Formats: sequence, C-alpha cells, structure tokens
Amino acid sequence: MSSELQAFLSGRKLLESEIPSNLLDATSQHITYQDGITKENNLWKCSRCGNTNQNLFATLPCTRCKQNCTYCRNCIMMGRVSTCTPLLGWNGPDPEVPPTEHPLQWEGRLSDGQQHASAAVVKAIQTKADILVWAVCGAGKTEVLFAGINEALQTGQRVCIATPRTDVVLELAPRFRKVFPHTTISAIYGGSQDRHQYAQLVISTTHQLFRFENAFDVVIVDEVDAFPYTFDKTLQWAVEKAARQISAKIHLTATPNSKWQNECMIGKRNYVTIPARFHRHPLPVPEFNWCGNWRKHIEKDKLPRVIENWVSVRLKAEKQTLVFLPNIKLMEKAAPLFQKLHPKIESVHAEDPKRKEKVERMRAKETPILLTTTILERGVTFPNIDVAVVGAEDRIFTEAALVQISGRVGRSAEYPTGIIAFFHFGHSKEMIKAQNHIIHMNREAKKRGLIDG
Repeated sequence: MSSELQAFLSGRKLLESEIPSNLLDATSQHITYQDGITKENNLWKCSRCGNTNQNLFATLPCTRCKQNCTYCRNCIMMGRVSTCTPLLGWNGPDPEVPPTEHPLQWEGRLSDGQQHASAAVVKAIQTKADILVWAVCGAGKTEVLFAGINEALQTGQRVCIATPRTDVVLELAPRFRKVFPHTTISAIYGGSQDRHQYAQLVISTTHQLFRFENAFDVVIVDEVDAFPYTFDKTLQWAVEKAARQISAKIHLTATPNSKWQNECMIGKRNYVTIPARFHRHPLPVPEFNWCGNWRKHIEKDKLPRVIENWVSVRLKAEKQTLVFLPNIKLMEKAAPLFQKLHPKIESVHAEDPKRKEKVERMRAKETPILLTTTILERGVTFPNIDVAVVGAEDRIFTEAALVQISGRVGRSAEYPTGIIAFFHFGHSKEMIKAQNHIIHMNREAKKRGLIDG
C-alpha cells in the first residue's frame, strides 16, 4: 500500500486528473470508483456537489468516451464531472496520526461568556453532538474553539473549520498555526498550495468540501448565515458529506436565521449564546435617522443634508467611518459627492481590483471615510470607527446584514463604543428586527452579568 496515495486520497473524492500519475496505482485494492453523475428517478445528480437542479446539467460530445456526456455545471470550476468520469476514493485505513499530548499553546484568558460557550463546545465534541454557538459580533468566537479543538487533537481526531469566504481562511490559518504549533494545518481554497496535503486540522472554504467525503470527526462551520452558504443547498450537503457518520458539528454565527432562532427558543436545537463582547461593553444600538428620498437626492448629484452634516462632524473630529450603500451603481454615483467633503474618501466593492489596497489604506488610517457595499459587513475589523448605512430600508439590508454591519462598531477593547446610524426614507421590518436583536442581546448579557454598568 502506497502511503503517499493513502495520504492523498484518504477522506477525499477526486477526479483521476487531480491525482498525480506517479501516485495512481490502478491495481490498489483500496481505490474506490464512483459514478460522477448518476440518475435517480430519471433525474441527474452530481456525486461530488450533490446538485440536483436539472438546469445546471448540460450535455456535450465527449472526447473521452466518444459519446454525448452529461456533466454538472454547478461545480465545473473544480474540473468537469461527467457521466464517464468517475470519482476516486479510498476505502483503506486512514493515515496514522498519533494524538498530541499538549497541542494548544495559548496563554490568553476567556471572558465568562466565552468560557461558558467553550465548555459547551468541548462537551459537543466529546459526545459527538451538534451545537449552535450564537455569539454577538466581536464576542471572540475563534478563541471559544481552542479548547474543543485541543480536546479533539489530543484524542487523535481530525478537525475541519469551514467558512464560506477565502479571506476568512487566510485570516484564520496563521492564528491557528500560532496556537497549535505542533499540529499539521492545511488552508484550503481555490488554488491553495495545501489542498492535497493530509492534515489533522483543515481550514477550508465550504466550496472545497465538495472534494471531501467521510473525512472529519469534527466539522466547525463559521458564519453559517453568510452568502452563499445560507442559500446554497449543495454547500450544506458538502458539509454533511465531509463529516464522518458519527461526528460533532459546531455552527457559529452572530445572526442565525429566523428558523434557527425559533428552533433555539422552542428547545429543538442545541445551542449556547455569548450575548456580550469579550471587553464587557454593550453592543452599540443603531440610531434611526430619516433623510428623505436619499435616492432622488443622489441621482440629482446631491447628498441629503442630514447625511452631509453627519459625515462632516466625523471628518472634523477625525473619526474614521464606514458608509454602507445598497449597490455598486449607487455607490459610484455617490462617491464624488462624498469626495467634495474630503478628497481622500474612497469607495470599494467586490469587483474592485484595488479592493485589498483600499482596505489596507483604511487600516493604516490614511482614508478618513470608506464607502462600501455589503462586502465589508463581516470579517473586517477597524479599531475606532463609526458606521452609517445609507438607505437602510433597501431590501439588500436584511436583519442579519444590519446586525453584522452594526457589529463593525466598538470591537476593540481600547475603543469599545461608537455610533451606528441607519439613514432611511422609512423604517423597514428588517431595520426594526436588527435593532431589537441587538437590544435583546444587551439585555441578556446584563442579566447574566457579562457587561459592566
């Protein structure tokens, strides 16, 4: 048995083209072959991503089998899976990974709220249970995972932390390598160098889990409410497929959807809350500011006076600010109007080729105000900022988005307060739900003695 092939294929389902030819041993009794595309009840299904949407299958003349082949377009970016391309797996023993006696090297301290959640995570891993960690923005969710992962590694288990976004993988990988210095850790995303390495701790985008099957004893899904994971059933299927049949599943979010919130309230879902930030200050509560027909103002190359005044106060006080707008078109129309107030005001969006540089200039405090779409609603921390949402009633700003945006304020222990302002042309239900969500968390934190004052 080839140990290299064992490490390469164990816990994975790959196309033959993804396996180095020098490793592939067609005579190995431990290699399994699975049809890449199957038909169930006369409907196509992709064995890699679980796609059953018939509109996402197509047929083409195939150079491999010289016939017309059906293939899956849902996961085509990972290589074509078709009716004549099997997925190769491994049914032999997993590579031996001896338990590490003291994998965690961290001298930090958890807050009371973090400690409570950490103990619940450890218990879920010990009992192979599912649990939702409902933690406010800035609660320190990453640190809450340390003890549970330590427990898993000490007992020789394999752990995956999955997140919908590549930039979160890139942020988490060095943090975990620092606190688990003796553990093999892979960071897996499109094009990453680690994607074929066998590791005890895998930090991966949810898309990359299409390539895994029956691989992990513990699966931790960060930001379960984030796009695209929350809307894409195939990504959720990938998480289930990547986990072993008996495994622990930990879900993390600051903003569970209504269904999950209801299940928590009626006792149908196992969950633990961290209603306070680690620095023991309450969450900033959004203030509602009516600004008239802001969209009409911007189309006429004017900013509503109330927004202009609010921004001018921040500029005069040299208080950095994020300003969220509903879409790229509106933001690009509004940017020159804001720049009349200060020439160094910038704007950024998902397709911006200078996105990274602009965010870094904001971090370096070179940019006084950064206009943005919802791409910066989560996963980014600026220590001392105020935040405004222009057009908070727009349908793009859901309760979850508005709670996450509000969570950009007051994250730092050095600057635990700040202003979050919703500028609107009329209250939306989502605005009110977001405000009530934050008020509820502050009340819960105060009741449990987790915030000061």
